[in-house]
Amino acid sequence: MINTVALTGRLTRDPELRYTSSNKPVASFKLAVNRQYTNSNGEREADFIDCVIWRGAEALANNVHKGSLIGVEGRLQTRSYENQQGTRVFVTEVVCSSFSFLESKSENQQKNNTDTNSSRNKPAEKSKTPTANKNADPFADNSRPIDISDSDLPF
Repeated sequence: MINTVALTGRLTRDPELRYTSSNKPVASFKLAVNRQYTNSNGEREADFIDCVIWRGAEALANNVHKGSLIGVEGRLQTRSYENQQGTRVFVTEVVCSSFSFLESKSENQQKNNTDTNSSRNKPAEKSKTPTANKNADPFADNSRPIDISDSDLPF
């Protein structure tokens, strides 16, 4: 049987870090994942997927914030429990086995600072000097040759 999930998306809120009674860390978060196609209005919709991570929970919770772009791998899991009203509640979530930061720490902090400023109704300060995008696609301009040395090749 195969049960593998790989997602790339943005956190909808800061991860919630908790500890079990045996002091094991666990973090839960919701990931907004864009759908591949646009709706009839030309807008891209997103799915909001509940995720939980055990191994690496503290590292994830301490290094990402609302809006951070991350990738996760794991498995889909369903479970149920009875709530305080006696109703059976069913939960479907991704149990993450690994994750990857898909933005540099400076980009993540800059975005977080911009979000903080905008939440206070202050405009974010703009840089007066334009900076080159360090993550620019080196293959975007295919009108010039790409310089790759033999030492860059993996074989």
